[in-house]
Amino acid sequence: MHATPGGPWDRNERPLPQNVIDTLNAKYGLDKPIWEQYGIFLSDVLHGDLGQSYSHYGQDVSTIIVSFFPVSFQLGSAAMGVALVLGISLGLVSGVNHNSSRDYLASFFSVVGISTPNYVVATVLIIIFAIYLGWLPTGGWDGIFSVKIIIPVIALALAPMALIARYTRSSVLDVFHRDYVRTARAKGLKEQSILIRHVLRNALVPVVTVAGIAFAEIVTGSFFVESVTAVPGIGRYFVTSVSGRDYPVIIGTTLLFAAIVMIMNLVVDIAYVYLDPRVRYN
Repeated sequence: MHATPGGPWDRNERPLPQNVIDTLNAKYGLDKPIWEQYGIFLSDVLHGDLGQSYSHYGQDVSTIIVSFFPVSFQLGSAAMGVALVLGISLGLVSGVNHNSSRDYLASFFSVVGISTPNYVVATVLIIIFAIYLGWLPTGGWDGIFSVKIIIPVIALALAPMALIARYTRSSVLDVFHRDYVRTARAKGLKEQSILIRHVLRNALVPVVTVAGIAFAEIVTGSFFVESVTAVPGIGRYFVTSVSGRDYPVIIGTTLLFAAIVMIMNLVVDIAYVYLDPRVRYN
Protein backbone atom coordinates (compact mmCIF):
# COMPACT_ATOMS: atom_id res chain seq x y z
CA MET A 1 0.00 0.00 0.00
CA HIS A 2 2.88 2.36 0.70
CA ALA A 3 4.21 1.62 -2.79
CA THR A 4 1.04 2.84 -4.51
CA PRO A 5 1.11 6.39 -5.93
CA GLY A 6 -0.07 9.13 -3.61
CA GLY A 7 -0.76 9.11 0.09
CA PRO A 8 -3.60 9.37 2.61
CA TRP A 9 -3.43 13.18 2.69
CA ASP A 10 -3.83 13.78 -1.03
CA ARG A 11 -6.70 16.12 -1.85
CA ASN A 12 -7.45 16.84 -5.49
CA GLU A 13 -9.71 19.84 -4.91
CA ARG A 14 -7.80 21.62 -2.15
CA PRO A 15 -4.29 20.22 -1.65
CA LEU A 16 -2.99 20.44 1.91
CA PRO A 17 0.07 22.59 2.62
CA GLN A 18 3.32 20.66 3.04
CA ASN A 19 3.70 21.67 6.68
CA VAL A 20 0.26 20.23 7.45
CA ILE A 21 1.17 16.98 5.67
CA ASP A 22 4.41 16.76 7.66
CA THR A 23 2.48 17.27 10.90
CA LEU A 24 -0.03 14.56 10.01
CA ASN A 25 2.75 12.14 9.05
CA ALA A 26 4.46 12.75 12.38
CA LYS A 27 1.17 12.32 14.28
CA TYR A 28 0.42 8.95 12.72
CA GLY A 29 4.03 7.74 12.52
CA LEU A 30 4.20 7.81 8.73
CA ASP A 31 7.50 9.69 8.86
CA LYS A 32 9.23 6.61 10.25
CA PRO A 33 10.88 3.90 8.09
CA ILE A 34 8.56 1.19 6.77
CA TRP A 35 10.12 -1.55 8.90
CA GLU A 36 9.65 0.55 12.05
CA GLN A 37 6.02 1.28 11.16
CA TYR A 38 5.45 -2.45 10.65
CA GLY A 39 7.02 -3.31 14.00
CA ILE A 40 4.89 -0.74 15.81
CA PHE A 41 1.80 -2.08 14.05
CA LEU A 42 2.52 -5.68 15.08
CA SER A 43 3.10 -4.59 18.67
CA ASP A 44 -0.21 -2.71 18.71
CA VAL A 45 -2.10 -5.65 17.16
CA LEU A 46 -0.84 -7.96 19.90
CA HIS A 47 -2.45 -5.56 22.37
CA GLY A 48 -5.72 -5.48 20.41
CA ASP A 49 -5.14 -2.08 18.85
CA LEU A 50 -5.63 -1.90 15.05
CA GLY A 51 -4.98 1.82 14.92
CA GLN A 52 -7.11 4.83 14.03
CA SER A 53 -8.69 5.69 10.71
CA TYR A 54 -7.10 8.48 8.69
CA SER A 55 -10.34 9.36 6.93
CA HIS A 56 -12.62 9.43 9.99
CA TYR A 57 -10.86 11.28 12.77
CA GLY A 58 -11.35 9.84 16.24
CA GLN A 59 -12.60 6.41 15.06
CA ASP A 60 -10.43 3.36 15.60
CA VAL A 61 -10.41 0.47 13.16
CA SER A 62 -11.91 -1.99 15.65
CA THR A 63 -14.99 0.22 16.08
CA ILE A 64 -15.39 0.54 12.32
CA ILE A 65 -15.20 -3.25 11.86
CA VAL A 66 -17.75 -3.84 14.64
CA SER A 67 -20.09 -1.31 13.01
CA PHE A 68 -19.90 -2.49 9.40
CA PHE A 69 -18.97 -6.18 9.47
CA PRO A 70 -22.33 -7.48 10.83
CA VAL A 71 -24.05 -6.21 7.68
CA SER A 72 -21.61 -8.10 5.42
CA PHE A 73 -21.92 -11.20 7.61
CA GLN A 74 -25.72 -11.19 7.43
CA LEU A 75 -25.65 -10.63 3.69
CA GLY A 76 -23.05 -13.37 3.17
CA SER A 77 -24.93 -15.83 5.41
CA ALA A 78 -28.18 -15.27 3.51
CA ALA A 79 -26.40 -15.68 0.17
CA MET A 80 -24.65 -18.84 1.37
CA GLY A 81 -27.93 -20.31 2.58
CA VAL A 82 -29.48 -19.76 -0.85
CA ALA A 83 -26.36 -21.17 -2.55
CA LEU A 84 -26.36 -24.31 -0.40
CA VAL A 85 -30.06 -25.11 -0.84
CA LEU A 86 -30.15 -24.48 -4.59
CA GLY A 87 -26.67 -25.83 -5.30
CA ILE A 88 -27.15 -29.13 -3.49
CA SER A 89 -30.62 -29.53 -5.00
CA LEU A 90 -29.37 -28.88 -8.53
CA GLY A 91 -26.37 -31.15 -8.06
CA LEU A 92 -28.50 -33.97 -6.67
CA VAL A 93 -31.04 -33.73 -9.49
CA SER A 94 -28.24 -33.57 -12.03
CA GLY A 95 -26.37 -36.54 -10.55
CA VAL A 96 -29.41 -38.77 -10.18
CA ASN A 97 -30.59 -37.96 -13.73
CA HIS A 98 -27.18 -38.36 -15.36
CA ASN A 99 -27.03 -37.46 -19.09
CA SER A 100 -30.67 -36.42 -19.15
CA SER A 101 -32.26 -33.11 -20.08
CA ARG A 102 -32.37 -32.17 -16.38
CA ASP A 103 -28.65 -32.88 -16.11
CA TYR A 104 -27.85 -30.71 -19.13
CA LEU A 105 -30.07 -27.86 -17.89
CA ALA A 106 -28.51 -27.90 -14.43
CA SER A 107 -25.03 -28.02 -15.95
CA PHE A 108 -25.90 -25.04 -18.15
CA PHE A 109 -26.94 -22.98 -15.10
CA SER A 110 -23.73 -24.02 -13.35
CA VAL A 111 -21.57 -22.86 -16.25
CA VAL A 112 -23.41 -19.52 -16.42
CA GLY A 113 -23.11 -19.03 -12.67
CA ILE A 114 -19.39 -19.77 -12.52
CA SER A 115 -18.47 -17.68 -15.58
CA THR A 116 -20.45 -14.53 -14.70
CA PRO A 117 -18.86 -12.06 -12.22
CA ASN A 118 -21.12 -11.13 -9.31
CA TYR A 119 -20.98 -7.39 -10.00
CA VAL A 120 -22.24 -8.06 -13.55
CA VAL A 121 -25.10 -10.12 -12.13
CA ALA A 122 -25.94 -7.34 -9.64
CA THR A 123 -25.92 -4.71 -12.40
CA VAL A 124 -28.14 -6.78 -14.71
CA LEU A 125 -30.60 -7.53 -11.90
CA ILE A 126 -30.82 -3.84 -11.00
CA ILE A 127 -31.46 -2.89 -14.64
CA ILE A 128 -34.16 -5.54 -15.12
CA PHE A 129 -35.98 -5.76 -11.78
CA ALA A 130 -35.39 -2.29 -10.33
CA ILE A 131 -35.26 0.08 -13.31
CA TYR A 132 -37.36 -1.57 -16.06
CA LEU A 133 -39.87 -3.58 -14.03
CA GLY A 134 -39.80 -1.53 -10.82
CA TRP A 135 -40.32 -4.59 -8.64
CA LEU A 136 -37.32 -4.09 -6.36
CA PRO A 137 -35.37 -1.11 -5.02
CA THR A 138 -32.03 -0.34 -6.66
CA GLY A 139 -30.11 -0.72 -3.40
CA GLY A 140 -29.79 0.11 0.25
CA TRP A 141 -30.10 -1.88 3.45
CA ASP A 142 -33.01 -2.29 5.89
CA GLY A 143 -32.04 -5.59 7.46
CA ILE A 144 -31.91 -9.20 6.37
CA PHE A 145 -35.70 -9.49 6.01
CA SER A 146 -36.07 -6.51 3.68
CA VAL A 147 -36.73 -6.79 -0.05
CA LYS A 148 -33.60 -4.69 -0.60
CA ILE A 149 -31.52 -7.78 0.16
CA ILE A 150 -32.88 -9.81 -2.77
CA ILE A 151 -30.62 -8.44 -5.53
CA PRO A 152 -27.31 -8.57 -3.58
CA VAL A 153 -28.13 -12.04 -2.23
CA ILE A 154 -28.82 -13.44 -5.70
CA ALA A 155 -25.69 -11.76 -7.09
CA LEU A 156 -23.49 -13.21 -4.34
CA ALA A 157 -25.16 -16.63 -4.30
CA LEU A 158 -25.01 -17.42 -8.02
CA ALA A 159 -21.30 -18.35 -8.29
CA PRO A 160 -21.07 -20.51 -5.11
CA MET A 161 -24.41 -22.13 -6.01
CA ALA A 162 -23.00 -23.17 -9.38
CA LEU A 163 -19.78 -24.42 -7.80
CA ILE A 164 -21.61 -26.41 -5.13
CA ALA A 165 -23.94 -27.87 -7.79
CA ARG A 166 -21.00 -29.11 -9.86
CA TYR A 167 -19.24 -30.66 -6.88
CA THR A 168 -22.49 -32.23 -5.63
CA ARG A 169 -23.16 -33.72 -9.05
CA SER A 170 -19.65 -35.17 -9.24
CA SER A 171 -19.85 -36.59 -5.71
CA VAL A 172 -23.31 -38.07 -6.26
CA LEU A 173 -22.13 -39.81 -9.43
CA ASP A 174 -19.16 -41.20 -7.52
CA VAL A 175 -21.28 -42.45 -4.61
CA PHE A 176 -24.35 -43.56 -6.55
CA HIS A 177 -22.90 -46.92 -7.65
CA ARG A 178 -21.02 -47.81 -4.46
CA ASP A 179 -21.59 -51.18 -2.82
CA TYR A 180 -23.39 -49.79 0.24
CA VAL A 181 -25.92 -48.07 -2.05
CA ARG A 182 -26.58 -51.34 -3.87
CA THR A 183 -26.95 -53.08 -0.50
CA ALA A 184 -29.48 -50.47 0.62
CA ARG A 185 -31.51 -51.06 -2.54
CA ALA A 186 -31.27 -54.83 -2.05
CA LYS A 187 -32.71 -54.40 1.45
CA GLY A 188 -35.78 -52.78 -0.09
CA LEU A 189 -35.27 -49.25 1.27
CA LYS A 190 -37.20 -46.45 -0.35
CA GLU A 191 -35.33 -44.49 -3.01
CA GLN A 192 -35.82 -41.23 -1.11
CA SER A 193 -34.26 -42.73 1.99
CA ILE A 194 -31.34 -44.07 -0.03
CA LEU A 195 -30.71 -40.68 -1.61
CA ILE A 196 -30.76 -38.78 1.68
CA ARG A 197 -29.14 -41.21 4.13
CA HIS A 198 -26.65 -43.04 1.92
CA VAL A 199 -25.97 -41.02 -1.23
CA LEU A 200 -26.25 -37.38 -0.18
CA ARG A 201 -24.59 -37.71 3.22
CA ASN A 202 -21.49 -39.36 1.79
CA ALA A 203 -21.47 -37.02 -1.19
CA LEU A 204 -21.46 -33.95 1.06
CA VAL A 205 -17.91 -34.49 2.35
CA PRO A 206 -16.17 -32.78 -0.60
CA VAL A 207 -19.09 -30.36 -0.94
CA VAL A 208 -18.58 -29.11 2.63
CA THR A 209 -14.96 -28.31 1.79
CA VAL A 210 -16.02 -26.20 -1.17
CA ALA A 211 -18.89 -24.62 0.78
CA GLY A 212 -16.59 -23.50 3.59
CA ILE A 213 -14.22 -21.82 1.17
CA ALA A 214 -17.14 -20.32 -0.76
CA PHE A 215 -18.63 -18.82 2.41
CA ALA A 216 -15.32 -17.20 3.27
CA GLU A 217 -15.12 -15.82 -0.27
CA ILE A 218 -18.67 -14.45 -0.10
CA VAL A 219 -18.09 -12.63 3.18
CA THR A 220 -14.65 -11.34 2.21
CA GLY A 221 -15.32 -10.78 -1.49
CA SER A 222 -18.54 -8.77 -1.47
CA PHE A 223 -16.75 -5.47 -2.23
CA PHE A 224 -18.21 -4.87 -5.68
CA VAL A 225 -21.71 -6.12 -4.95
CA GLU A 226 -21.97 -3.95 -1.84
CA SER A 227 -20.71 -0.97 -3.82
CA VAL A 228 -23.12 -1.54 -6.73
CA THR A 229 -26.15 -2.15 -4.49
CA ALA A 230 -25.23 0.49 -1.85
CA VAL A 231 -25.10 -1.98 1.02
CA PRO A 232 -23.26 -0.39 3.98
CA GLY A 233 -21.07 -3.39 4.73
CA ILE A 234 -17.39 -3.78 5.43
CA GLY A 235 -16.71 -4.61 1.78
CA ARG A 236 -18.03 -1.27 0.58
CA TYR A 237 -16.11 0.50 3.34
CA PHE A 238 -12.97 -1.38 2.29
CA VAL A 239 -13.28 -0.05 -1.27
CA THR A 240 -13.69 3.49 0.07
CA SER A 241 -10.64 3.00 2.28
CA VAL A 242 -8.54 1.82 -0.67
CA SER A 243 -9.47 4.87 -2.75
CA GLY A 244 -8.70 7.10 0.25
CA ARG A 245 -5.50 5.21 1.14
CA ASP A 246 -6.69 4.72 4.70
CA TYR A 247 -3.88 2.31 5.63
CA PRO A 248 -5.07 1.20 9.11
CA VAL A 249 -8.57 0.35 7.86
CA ILE A 250 -7.19 -1.54 4.86
CA ILE A 251 -4.77 -3.57 7.01
CA GLY A 252 -7.34 -4.23 9.74
CA THR A 253 -9.95 -5.37 7.23
CA THR A 254 -7.41 -7.63 5.52
CA LEU A 255 -6.57 -9.23 8.88
CA LEU A 256 -10.30 -9.75 9.49
CA PHE A 257 -10.72 -11.46 6.13
CA ALA A 258 -7.70 -13.69 6.78
CA ALA A 259 -9.16 -14.68 10.16
CA ILE A 260 -12.49 -15.58 8.50
CA VAL A 261 -10.73 -17.87 6.01
CA MET A 262 -8.81 -19.59 8.84
CA ILE A 263 -11.96 -20.04 10.94
CA MET A 264 -13.92 -21.51 8.03
CA ASN A 265 -11.13 -23.99 7.30
CA LEU A 266 -11.28 -25.09 10.94
CA VAL A 267 -15.08 -25.40 10.82
CA VAL A 268 -14.84 -27.55 7.69
CA ASP A 269 -12.30 -29.86 9.34
CA ILE A 270 -14.57 -30.29 12.36
CA ALA A 271 -17.61 -30.90 10.14
CA TYR A 272 -15.90 -33.94 8.59
CA VAL A 273 -16.35 -35.82 11.87
CA TYR A 274 -20.13 -35.49 11.73
CA LEU A 275 -20.45 -36.28 8.03
CA ASP A 276 -18.00 -39.15 7.67
CA PRO A 277 -17.84 -41.73 10.51
CA ARG A 278 -14.43 -42.84 9.19
CA VAL A 279 -12.91 -39.51 10.22
CA ARG A 280 -11.87 -39.21 13.84
CA TYR A 281 -9.60 -36.74 15.62
CA ASN A 282 -7.66 -37.90 18.65
